[in-house]
Amino acid sequence: MEDKFIINFTLGDTPLHQLTGTSKVRLFLSLIAFLIAVWDIRVIMPLLFVFAAAIVSTRPYWKPIRFVFTVVILMNLFNLFLFFLFNPTVGEIWTGTFTQFGSLSGRYVLGYETMWYFGVRFAKMITTFLLCMAFILSITPSEFAAGLNSLRLPYRFCIIVELAFRYIPDLLRDYRDISVSAQARGSETDKRKTSVFKRLKSSLLIIVPLIITSFSKVGDIANAMDLRGFGRKKKRSWYAERPPQKADRIAQLVALLFLIATLYFTLMRIFNPANPEMWYPYNDLVTYNWRIIP
Repeated sequence: MEDKFIINFTLGDTPLHQLTGTSKVRLFLSLIAFLIAVWDIRVIMPLLFVFAAAIVSTRPYWKPIRFVFTVVILMNLFNLFLFFLFNPTVGEIWTGTFTQFGSLSGRYVLGYETMWYFGVRFAKMITTFLLCMAFILSITPSEFAAGLNSLRLPYRFCIIVELAFRYIPDLLRDYRDISVSAQARGSETDKRKTSVFKRLKSSLLIIVPLIITSFSKVGDIANAMDLRGFGRKKKRSWYAERPPQKADRIAQLVALLFLIATLYFTLMRIFNPANPEMWYPYNDLVTYNWRIIP
């Protein structure tokens, strides 16, 4: 393949790569739960820089990451636009105050709290994306399956997840091969030679043989697994899993601390609902200026 892909099948030599699959999965899930629970920019921004540094430390191939990152940014900006479209004063719900500083037209007012909420939400989504990217770049599909199995999930489910991750590069390679064959027959998909709509039509025509090829491969894999007696035992060992080292114990301790912090933020929200959902630095300086907007 000309281009490398985000998913790795061999371990790197960085400290993040050398953690066991169990440590990576537990740390990832605890951090995801923490990011879901917290809305404090003072906590989110440091994590954003930590996860960005973690991605850089894995020494990845940047081309696919830049593409995915651009798509994520555009999708989040569109998401914020929809929030503003349906509820221009959404910041009041999260901060408990609303201070208007402008208006676009009638209902669509501009408030400091709403802009603050959009900034925090955008930072939170980007931080979550960086966490997911760091996790994907540092783990192999086999380690991922072993880590899921350490959470007492059935190993049959873990193997399905592993196979799904392993099949993504094959799917892209098949798409490229079918695209080249289609071009040899006169179907043009080069963006420099044809319009977007023609390329879209050609890409849709590629999907049909790609799906047929995929089903054929799935059947071959299922038959091979049946012949090897997959699923007959209640437990299985994992070739990719290694004995935990000192770094793994530290990582699992960090995961436990983040779980405790997640529980704290969740309980605070349940038992103290009068407090604002989001930290806002100017709550003590602004005057509550709520009004009904036609």
